[in-house]
Amino acid sequence: MKKTIVISAVNLVEAGPLAILRDCLAYLSKLAATGDYRVIALVYKQSLADFPQIEYIETQWPKKRWVNRLWYEYVSMRSIAREIGPVYLWFSLHDTSPSVIAERRAVYCHNAFPFYRWKAHDLFFAPKIALLALFSTYIYKPNIRRNTYLVVQQQWLREAFHRLFAVPCTKIIVAPPEIKTKQVSVFQKEEAPGCYTFVFAASPNSHKNFEVICRAAALLEQQDTVPFKVHLTVKGDENTYAQWLHRRWGHLQSLHFMGFVSRTQLEGYYAGCDCLIFPSKAESWGLPITEFAAYGKPMLLADLPYAHDTASGCEAVSFFDPDDPKALATQMGALMRGERSFLQAVAKEKLEEPFATGWNDLFYQLLH
Repeated sequence: MKKTIVISAVNLVEAGPLAILRDCLAYLSKLAATGDYRVIALVYKQSLADFPQIEYIETQWPKKRWVNRLWYEYVSMRSIAREIGPVYLWFSLHDTSPSVIAERRAVYCHNAFPFYRWKAHDLFFAPKIALLALFSTYIYKPNIRRNTYLVVQQQWLREAFHRLFAVPCTKIIVAPPEIKTKQVSVFQKEEAPGCYTFVFAASPNSHKNFEVICRAAALLEQQDTVPFKVHLTVKGDENTYAQWLHRRWGHLQSLHFMGFVSRTQLEGYYAGCDCLIFPSKAESWGLPITEFAAYGKPMLLADLPYAHDTASGCEAVSFFDPDDPKALATQMGALMRGERSFLQAVAKEKLEEPFATGWNDLFYQLLH
């Protein structure tokens, strides 16, 4: 008799979380083809992650507002689970642990906002982010200890969830995202010779902390320094936060508010720029760090647990206080003058059990 696996992911519609859903269902599609498992996916739209051998249940209602989402997770899914019949594994890919009956239950915890130290300006620029930081703990908490396993991307998140919810570390699987290796691109710098270039790629959200780079650039422009340029993936009109950034620092000659760029264009900036700055204050991974590391160039990273874990094994890294533009300006200035002695290699982290190196390994542990 086939064992039933249910994947609940009605809230995953874009960016990294959607990529996780697609990779998950791509693996389960092959697993279902063996004939041993029935796989059902609860999704926003089937077209977002359409794979053979998967049964889909579509619903857009929970995504419209948070109260809908909570009702769906903790009330509606009970009925859905009863209609499906006996469930061997129920795997929620988006943080919440629904009220369902299943032989095994697991939840993928990729929201790091319970550990984000938000500030008053977040309430103005991104009230949703501030509310997530305030209430994520209460969103995670219901049913979380009823799971057979929690899945996180980094060691620090395992330790953080252990402390916050008293879940044993032995029930928290560390599953780093599978980063597909790419051929390193070769692009020529656009700037004149002698101009040191930095890049920061992120969405224009307040927790990404673009302002620390802007403040550091303003400090450096006041000094008699060598020419430099900072490329930012913000245009200045995307939202209130982006408008504030451009209004406050758009006049700086060293800042390039280039806006959204394609993957190919971004790879070009990675190849052409001298250094990555990554000051974000809340990440479950920090993908640009991994992508830029392939080029072996310096990286200036926020001195936060996620950045230390993501930079594991990298050779030329320095960490700075993400709330201290002077510290960042000092490190940027040193690189511009050719000083690299402060850069250090980050020791390769050895993961403690349980951990998973890919979807096959992860589902072996979840199912067995």
